[in-house]
Amino acid sequence: MSSLETARAQSAYVKMGQQALMDGDFRSAISHLEKACITDSTNANALWMLGYSYYHSDNYKKSIAAYTRVIAIKPADATAYYYRARAKSYLGRDNQATPADKELYLLGAIKDLTTAISINSDLKDNKYYQNRGIAYREYGVFKLQNNSHFYDKARGINSLKASINDLEKVLADNPGRMDISSLIDQSREKLQQASGPATVARRN
Repeated sequence: MSSLETARAQSAYVKMGQQALMDGDFRSAISHLEKACITDSTNANALWMLGYSYYHSDNYKKSIAAYTRVIAIKPADATAYYYRARAKSYLGRDNQATPADKELYLLGAIKDLTTAISINSDLKDNKYYQNRGIAYREYGVFKLQNNSHFYDKARGINSLKASINDLEKVLADNPGRMDISSLIDQSREKLQQASGPATVARRN
């Protein structure tokens, strides 16, 4: 196949994959985009859409792999870090995951979201802080499990405090977000259970 024919085939697969993605047919999108990425493994746009399609098909490990390839090509793509973090967060909450895997995925999610925050220039886009706040809470709860050799009270408490800080930032910009208020209350409750009421007194 000539380079021109290769480019045309790759372009056709990308277009079909994009249309399927827009239609919400993620299975078809994956089929087309996998072929596009075989034809050209350096097409960051095709890889991004493939990662997104895997993510919405609950295939989180493949989503992580696709977004890792995107980041290798475009290391300043905040959205690639964001969706890779979301996929890691789901795997970190999987009851079937080993404690070692949970540690790896939850820490990875926090790291990716921190990178996304450092790259993202839209100061009004709070989804990064919201999801990092949730990831911090999940990691904090994980570290406070007494029956695990991953138990670390200090890290658990610090993670819950970080969760509250991130979520309070979101709430400050969106005072009517009752869902965020509820998430803050959940993190405060976990923190109170771990360290006592004085640590989590509400701010006036």
